[in-house]
Amino acid sequence: MMEEEFHYTSASNPESVASGAARAAANGALKDGPRGALIIAACAVGLLFAGWLFFYFVLFMSRGHVG
Repeated sequence: MMEEEFHYTSASNPESVASGAARAAANGALKDGPRGALIIAACAVGLLFAGWLFFYFVLFMSRGHVG
């Protein structure tokens, strides 16, 4: 019968884990919030809206009214 080997991660040793961030440093990093994510989301929504306007005016409106 085989014996089980225990594997330890480096996180189990306190000397190999970084100390926690100071409260002032964490507050400074989180002060502005997720600005980059909001900019990327706004660009994506703007491109989708521009594409919708293109399809509406160029493809649908150029064909005239239905009926």
